[in-house]
Amino acid sequence: MNALLVALLIQGAQGFYLPGVNPYSFTEGETVKLKVNKMTSQKTLLPVDYYRLPFCQPEGGPKMDHENLGEFLAGDRIESSPYRLNMKVDMFCEQLCISNLGRGEQKGVSPNKMVRAIRKNYHNNWIVDNIPAASKVEDDTTVTTRYWQGFPVGFIASDTKKAYVHNHVNIEVQYHSVETEADKARVVRFTIEPFSIKHDFEASADDDDDLEEGTPKPYKIADIQNPIESCNPKILSKEHTRYEMVYARGREPQPASGRVLFTYDVTWTENKLLHWASRWDVYLSMDNAIPAKVHWLSIANSVVIVVVLSAMIAAILVRNLRRDFNRYNRLSTDEEKAEDMEEFGWKLVHADVFRPPSFSPLLMAVCCGTGAQLLCMAILTILFSAMGFLSPSNRGALIMAQLLLYVLLGSVAGYITARLYKTFKGKSWQKATACVAFGFPGITFGLFLIMNIVALSQGSSDAVPPLTMFVLLFLWFGISTPLVFFGAYFGYKQEAIEFPVNTSSIPRQIPDQPWFMGLPFTLAVGGILPFGACFVELYFILASVWMDQYYYVFAFLLLVFAILVITAAEITILFNYFQLCGENYHWWWRSFSTGGSTGIYVFLYSFVYFKQLEANSFATYVLYFGYMGLASLGLFLMTGFVGVMSCLIFNKTVFGSIKID
Repeated sequence: MNALLVALLIQGAQGFYLPGVNPYSFTEGETVKLKVNKMTSQKTLLPVDYYRLPFCQPEGGPKMDHENLGEFLAGDRIESSPYRLNMKVDMFCEQLCISNLGRGEQKGVSPNKMVRAIRKNYHNNWIVDNIPAASKVEDDTTVTTRYWQGFPVGFIASDTKKAYVHNHVNIEVQYHSVETEADKARVVRFTIEPFSIKHDFEASADDDDDLEEGTPKPYKIADIQNPIESCNPKILSKEHTRYEMVYARGREPQPASGRVLFTYDVTWTENKLLHWASRWDVYLSMDNAIPAKVHWLSIANSVVIVVVLSAMIAAILVRNLRRDFNRYNRLSTDEEKAEDMEEFGWKLVHADVFRPPSFSPLLMAVCCGTGAQLLCMAILTILFSAMGFLSPSNRGALIMAQLLLYVLLGSVAGYITARLYKTFKGKSWQKATACVAFGFPGITFGLFLIMNIVALSQGSSDAVPPLTMFVLLFLWFGISTPLVFFGAYFGYKQEAIEFPVNTSSIPRQIPDQPWFMGLPFTLAVGGILPFGACFVELYFILASVWMDQYYYVFAFLLLVFAILVITAAEITILFNYFQLCGENYHWWWRSFSTGGSTGIYVFLYSFVYFKQLEANSFATYVLYFGYMGLASLGLFLMTGFVGVMSCLIFNKTVFGSIKID
């Protein structure tokens, strides 16, 4: 494990990257497929199918790619497109089709689909040879290329406030010649520069003038009456569409209504410096939009928190415990015995400290079992990701890995639940095992079903097909549940956890506690330090989930996750010691809630982050806070388990180090 951690640190932000096993080499003139994926929006958070809008369709209709379970769950819908690309063959103002986008914008009239999508800031996400399209934006002075979020469907004019569609795209593809294969090349970069050009055209004789809204006619050739230079057939020296051509005097953008001619340019450029194995690097680093220094500063901040917290524990616990051990273990003199010196401090609760939880020992065992399952899943997922096995280039791999690891680790949940429940002297072991097998998965699946209904009502591609739903049910009932019972069987076969002191039959009365040892205070303080150690990485993770950005700094995440676990364990042990000194032995649920309070802070932070998304629909609120609530619950259970286990080890060590009369 240490060697692996060192290797990850050496790799830095990128970790190990395994770009693929079978790169495809194209010969000159060979067809290169351009595929379209779901359209995404930061305003609605609801991805929709590309062909839900009246875009040009390929002959015979679009055909969907074979997708894995992770891609379906992520809402990906990769389909074929009518764009014709051939390796190293440039194209100039190629005409694609004429499509009727619907009625124009008028007050009091419902806008057409295209206008609604543009006003909701939807972006196209295209793919060539498994590379997502970068977006190039140009103005009078600058050219900006962005490697995430795709390119916008259209734009809203600042003066007229009307919607205009991007009906022309410059498709720029870079290739690298293969050294080992003659006359072959591989695609290494794919960029789209969208334009809105109002083509005044006359359709060919066989064009249908009675097109209904949303019924595009593919591959229709038209005569453009006002062509820009790149579209003018009379100009012999062809050149590609440029910004100056589109925004020349007298040119107008294309309104998102009526009959629209879609065109495109294709430019092929050789890139001798960029190799196929490195083509994803600029996407995963987002072109260094977020420098590695930000992550290092975040880790430095987290390390400071850990060091300060560890120093507090060393100063308070070690010093006080050493004094307590000396006092409790030394031989009393005759004078002290005569004075009948009374004990004080945490030793007074030695006969009650390992008493089972006063509230629902079964629920405590189930929560710890579920938390252990989630913790193991998180650790393995981050490790595999840091090693490069779950790269974003393999779409859906991360979600599928999380799902399969959670299912296969059901035996861990069953085993931990059984050991704890047997230690608590519980008798309803079938009930406990059933609760851990159907509790958290049932909550997750129920919420997922509600989210799926919301997505269906909005026509989103996030809606999971029925077949995928059956696959999820099979993973739950056919694999996870039997593994939970399998782990519980071995857990109940083991002996109960042995404690260093005996528990009395009569519970000790607990004195009144000061206000700062109450539940609200411990929740507030116990969660703020672990949250402060990880909130920077949390921001980037939320950006990847909700803002379609890439997150591939799993080596940093591994360090931050380790710091989070250590911080949660230390702050829980600290409060546990103060609680025992106050003669309060009800530490089971208190340690779980103190450790798990980080999840509460994450959920509260989700309200702050939501302001960045510009979302304003009820469906968006339901989806965002539903999934964030579920993620926060999972983190609560995970760090709560860490808190209970760290306090259990601490208490066994401390009470096993003193002599009990």
